Amino acid sequence: MRLKNSIHAVVASLAWGLVVACGQDTTEQTSVRRGDQAFAEGKYDAALAEYRLAVRQGADDAATLARVAHTYAVLNRVDDAGAFYVDATAKDSSFQDQAVSALMVMAKDARARQDRFAMASAVETAMRLRPGLGVSDMSLDLARHYFQNGEYGRALPFYQKALAEVGDSATSEIVFEVGQAYEEVGDCRHALLYFERFRQMVRPWQRGEVDWYIGTCAFNMARDVRTTHDRTEEDLQAALANIDRTLELGEPRNIQAQAWFEKGNILSDLGECQAAMDAYARVRTADAAGSLVDRAQSLFDEIRFGRGLEDLRGGRCR
Repeated sequence: MRLKNSIHAVVASLAWGLVVACGQDTTEQTSVRRGDQAFAEGKYDAALAEYRLAVRQGADDAATLARVAHTYAVLNRVDDAGAFYVDATAKDSSFQDQAVSALMVMAKDARARQDRFAMASAVETAMRLRPGLGVSDMSLDLARHYFQNGEYGRALPFYQKALAEVGDSATSEIVFEVGQAYEEVGDCRHALLYFERFRQMVRPWQRGEVDWYIGTCAFNMARDVRTTHDRTEEDLQAALANIDRTLELGEPRNIQAQAWFEKGNILSDLGECQAAMDAYARVRTADAAGSLVDRAQSLFDEIRFGRGLEDLRGGRCR
């Protein structure tokens, strides 16, 4: 109703402008006049048909395109309304305020009827017309819409806005979703912050899933450091802290042997030879039949029988 009242006023002003500006009607203007009459009578399908006819006949001015957009908006056809609002605004930027206002009302109406696709479409077009536009209290709904559709990169800015709005009162569910979104886009560093925060918010028996995520992200971050050629000692210490977190949680269970193996490699690179040997020795206890056992034993022996040469190896044990 809010949208209809607003758009009725806009179309009425456009119709008055047409009366003032025109003497003899052209074919297109005749269609527009019939459309305005139908719109005023609440016959929106008929009005749309007349406006679209005017466009096909060559009336591609901003005012006519805006009439088409307004009518689509009243009919709750969000995508069509958005497309014509974009076209009208491109021809005349003075229509921007009308377009953005109508699109945001459509977004809120769509949200009220739980149509997140329409809500997101309306907001996307409004933000295209006015970058940086605020989305009121729709941030969380938009974030979850994109999250549930696998568009994690698009979800994250709205999650951040939602978190800023609720502050410390954010629920554990929201915090976990933000962590998952970061993990899905490959940003384990930020994901871990939210997973660890979630872990502190819930009871011990609720931590199984998040421990898996923390262990996985921590392991991947540690391994990434190991494959970096220009890593520093500080990087290796951070990798060691991450691999220790994976081992502390014992999750994921199927990579614990790999975690001990990686810990041995990191400690070896740091020159902590005895600790590296201890880590390699734990590979067998973590997975006695695994393929890493022989490799770990080989590295263990290499350190054990090559002790005394550490100073010649630049801090490495091998």
